[in-house]
Amino acid sequence: MSTSQPGLGFRMHAERTPNPQSVKWVLGQELAPPGITANFRETVGVGVSPLAAALFEVAGVVGVFVGGSFVTVTKEEDLEWTDLAQLVVDAIKAFAGSGASALGPDFEAEARAGGGDEVVARIRGIIDNEIRPAVAMDGGDVVFVGFDGGVVEVMLQGSCVGCPSATATLRFGIEGRLREAIPEVESVVSV
Repeated sequence: MSTSQPGLGFRMHAERTPNPQSVKWVLGQELAPPGITANFRETVGVGVSPLAAALFEVAGVVGVFVGGSFVTVTKEEDLEWTDLAQLVVDAIKAFAGSGASALGPDFEAEARAGGGDEVVARIRGIIDNEIRPAVAMDGGDVVFVGFDGGVVEVMLQGSCVGCPSATATLRFGIEGRLREAIPEVESVVSV
């Protein structure tokens, strides 16, 4: 689905994700600064995120993930996208037409966790440069939380939350890649 707002030069399209409860809406404009993502699992004020606040006003929306030039919206399991899609599109269009930033002045990016040692730097490098871009293509994100005793802790966000493919992605994708490149990594867990 592709739609445009006359006079605003605004275009967006929807992309399916591996999670049937989530749809990734790709916009023709940046929503967040490079490398910054925001995951909202409950209603937030407009000072934190005007876009998320507007989307949570749509009955049935239970998650909003903002990253780069896309927003992933997650719905309640018992609802159909055919009932929600137009309401979500309308909320996104209204936001895009406002000229506001998706992340408001009260938004605070989470501090990057973990130490500054060489192993952590290598883990972060692979996650940030290889894994996050791949996962973002499906409307999600993987955030490094920590590394201790051979175990890498990550937080899954966006369409990854509740996705039937998340366990396979974690085990065979993320853990496999990190173990291949960094012998100190024994396993990866989602927190």
